[in-house]
Amino acid sequence: MSGEVPSRSGRARRIVRGPRPEAVPALVGRACAVVGVLDIAAGVFPRFRHSRMHAIAEVLPGSLGPFAAALSLSVGVLLLLLAHGLKRRKRRAWRAAVALLPAGAVSQFVYRHSVIGVLISLALFVPLVIHRDEFRALPDPRSRWRALANFVLMSAGSLALGLVVVSAHPKRTIGDPSLADRLTHVLYGLFGFEGPVDYEGSTSWTVAFSLGALGLITAVTTIYLAFRPEHPAAHLTEEDETQLRALLEKHGARDSLGHFALRRDKAVVFSPSGKAAVTYRVVSGVMLASGDPIGDVEAWPGAIERFMDEAKAHSWTPAVMGCSETGGEVWTRETGLDALELGDEAVVDVADFSLAGRAMRNVRQMVKRIERAGYETRVRRIRDLGDAELERIRRAAEDWRGTDTERGFSMALGRIGDPSDGDCLIATAHKTDEEPGPYGDLKAILHFVPWGTDGVSLDLMRRDRSADPGMNELLIVAALQAAPKLGVTRISLNFAMFRSALARGEKIGAGPVLRAWRGLLVFLSRWFQIESLYKFNAKFQPRWEPRFVVYRAPGDLPRIGFAAMQAEGFVNLALPLPRFLRRTAAPARPCTHHAAERDVRAA
Repeated sequence: MSGEVPSRSGRARRIVRGPRPEAVPALVGRACAVVGVLDIAAGVFPRFRHSRMHAIAEVLPGSLGPFAAALSLSVGVLLLLLAHGLKRRKRRAWRAAVALLPAGAVSQFVYRHSVIGVLISLALFVPLVIHRDEFRALPDPRSRWRALANFVLMSAGSLALGLVVVSAHPKRTIGDPSLADRLTHVLYGLFGFEGPVDYEGSTSWTVAFSLGALGLITAVTTIYLAFRPEHPAAHLTEEDETQLRALLEKHGARDSLGHFALRRDKAVVFSPSGKAAVTYRVVSGVMLASGDPIGDVEAWPGAIERFMDEAKAHSWTPAVMGCSETGGEVWTRETGLDALELGDEAVVDVADFSLAGRAMRNVRQMVKRIERAGYETRVRRIRDLGDAELERIRRAAEDWRGTDTERGFSMALGRIGDPSDGDCLIATAHKTDEEPGPYGDLKAILHFVPWGTDGVSLDLMRRDRSADPGMNELLIVAALQAAPKLGVTRISLNFAMFRSALARGEKIGAGPVLRAWRGLLVFLSRWFQIESLYKFNAKFQPRWEPRFVVYRAPGDLPRIGFAAMQAEGFVNLALPLPRFLRRTAAPARPCTHHAAERDVRAA
């Protein structure tokens, strides 16, 4: 399979696509889910067809039928839980499925006397054994929060399935129990106690065994997740960070996002020569890299190959967010992945910036109005700040964030004032004619990270809610005006998603499709500030540099988008700690973006 990738010269480059992932694990995973549903149906509705072995069933021990029903139900639930792991080629899911399928086959035969049910289980068991080499993926990073999430989800599922079990025998139910009685019976049954609903014959045993099995599965899976050996999420070690800083010192001027690779909640793979690296984070099974590889361009292929090997070993979905055009060309050429333009980065050349002219009138008027209100600005390197002032800035950035969820990943450093980040630039706004607040006269903060030796890239923007509007504009202008004295010739402001669609869609002559796409983006801007970020940065007359997302297949894009939203902090599936505990546990917390403040690094 082949495709075309545009080069910087505008000519299309032909690339050869690599082989797609094997379909066997996906088919086995779907089949596992189907068998799981059949096993659950067999446990809940044991007599949905007439049994030809009824005479033999009459001579079997009375408890064997109910026990087998519970076993069939348990195996079905567990197979459903394992289906996703099998699709992702997880070795542990394969081992569990190989052990469960024979048990399910036995329960099908003993309880339902169904040869077809046995054959269905064996039909899945055989390809699992034949294709065992396909299931070699290593475990994902995990945390103890998964045990709590499992308990909540399994409890809800067991309660719903338990209601079906209790209600599946209307002809054998004594009386007409209410919904409250049925719920009570399910709750009692999950803990192994008898509830208020009565049945004729051995059906009460069948229901009791099934409910007990559901409760046991919930307890066992939760205990397993809580006490299994920890496989922590990867992070930068001191040695990794030292090596990355050495690469940035030599090659950091190439990519404005390079310094963000030093986020300490990222992992890293290096090329065999050690001259290039790719940093990433794993989110919901997506191995998410950001920006271009770090280091010598000639060594990028080696780092990319290591990245892809790691993704294959764990069966993670590889993806890159926000790489440059050159980065996208290398990624697609070396891996066979595809690239899609995601948006544009706003870069202002300091030598070309001026407040003069009609185009800058709105910014100029806003800045002068704020200055007349008594605000003053200071632009300094982090290393030039005292410890007391730095701590005050950290606390202000934390309290002014406005949300409990930290935001930022691809274009956020995640910290302020680390001793190793002395070259970072900080712009602050002050108002001295007011009564000092908890942070003195500090009213707003902009934090920039180095972009080589002559550039900076915007990291975060925070302001006191009581401050006048326009703090962000004031500090960006202050940073641009102070840049020459600090040896800064270019400033990267932010990444504007789908900028070209927004810009072209509002022009005369735009077609109906483009206008409809722009209308959708404007609608989504209510939550993700797509349009407002573009218009905010357009005020400073930047040049726009395209950024791309690299992905394996179109079907992966929704998953990659969801993982990116999790990484950036727009979707939070974890249970947050109380604010006072977060500050105690991590005094130098990541300080990233807040959408309501027009944070300039939304992605």
